[in-house]
Amino acid sequence: MSHQPSLSQRVAIVTGASSGIGRAAALLFAEAGAAVVVGAGRQAELDQLVAAITQQGGSAAAVAGDVRDEAYAQALVATAVERFGGLDIAFNNAGTMGPLQPTPDVQSSDWRDTLETNLTSAFLGAKHQIPAMLARGGGSIILTSTFVGYTAAFAGTAAYAASKAGLIGLTQALATEFGAKAIRVNALLPGGTLTPMARAMNGTPEALAQVAQLHALKRLAQPREIAQAALYLASDAASFVTGTAMLVDGGVSIQRG
Repeated sequence: MSHQPSLSQRVAIVTGASSGIGRAAALLFAEAGAAVVVGAGRQAELDQLVAAITQQGGSAAAVAGDVRDEAYAQALVATAVERFGGLDIAFNNAGTMGPLQPTPDVQSSDWRDTLETNLTSAFLGAKHQIPAMLARGGGSIILTSTFVGYTAAFAGTAAYAASKAGLIGLTQALATEFGAKAIRVNALLPGGTLTPMARAMNGTPEALAQVAQLHALKRLAQPREIAQAALYLASDAASFVTGTAMLVDGGVSIQRG
């Protein structure tokens, strides 16, 4: 017997769905009853995900593209409306670490690319998701931020921290603008999570173990654990939650040594 929140009759978009937190969230949203439009750059991985969701008895459609492109934001919404009848939930989760190097060495082009991928993509997503949600009488938008640049910072992450902190400001602005129209907007702030991106950033099992020690729980999250928090924010269980920066970080924000 499942005690997870229900997304029955809901339609959701999940970006960054080819791996990590996005993939886990797409599977979980579908398990909870939502029809899911999954987006990412890699078509093959999206097709595998749709097959996995369908195999579980769920409904899903894949749209591959670049989240920096406004036409792609429109295509995701159009697919939700045409295939499944509307849009209720958007988990704008796609992101990049960007350049991890001393700030004087960061190329302006890499800075702009990181902001476009992490921050502008969420703005473009929301811009087109909100009208579709208004047509349904409300909805829930979730943006994936991070504790980095909010409760802690690391050297060499200027572009990443700035872009992810910007998502919190965007969350608050949208929550204020559309709260009266029953659209809730929240930022999700994961701690260290066992994703391909985390492994690429830390390189070795020793480095990952070191990151785990930064957390009060002394471990990293499984992607599904972060997805559970996204499911909560997407569902009616969070009906009075909007404008928040919700830490799901294993205590990394409180840990000092």
